[in-house]
Amino acid sequence: MEQYFFDSPGRVKGVIIFLMVLCAGLLIGDVFVPKDHLHYDVEGYFGFYCVYGFIACVLLVFISRYVLRPLVMKKEDFYD
Repeated sequence: MEQYFFDSPGRVKGVIIFLMVLCAGLLIGDVFVPKDHLHYDVEGYFGFYCVYGFIACVLLVFISRYVLRPLVMKKEDFYD
């Protein structure tokens, strides 16, 4: 049987740890970004875009699951 990259639980854990470290690094890197030309005051808060992106992704998942899925889902016996 052929082994794929994500078949090993250790590799999956390593990828998750890598992504968490990457996110933490980007959050820390927010300190070094100049905040001179802001449109709104809330954009100047530490980690604003991290929180905004996380909330946007969570909302996208919930909207697609609970609003769009019932609209496009077919019944089990649709093709019978």
